[in-house]
Amino acid sequence: MDISISSIILSIILLIPLYGVLIWTYIEPEESLLFGKRWMYNGEIEPSTKAIRYTKFSTMTVMIGLPIVIFSFLTKIYILRLSIVVLFVVLVIGAINILNKEDE
Repeated sequence: MDISISSIILSIILLIPLYGVLIWTYIEPEESLLFGKRWMYNGEIEPSTKAIRYTKFSTMTVMIGLPIVIFSFLTKIYILRLSIVVLFVVLVIGAINILNKEDE
């Protein structure tokens, strides 16, 4: 397991702004969905509950899975490279469950 300190520091520095955006997206999913697109609509637009649920689910999945994927590339533990496939499968299964669920 040969991890250089510089690659760890660089990864942390690059992940800080990304986690800021992910936390903002989880807390304010309506605002993040409409970010940069409000000019296309007249009046007030409200995203569907499915879109809000999917945004929160995918944000939380990426927040949990991203460090695992990055750690798997920084180390020589090759079994962790399977985490990319597992993360993709979790996103697909979660999307199917959210889209099949009835609106409350």
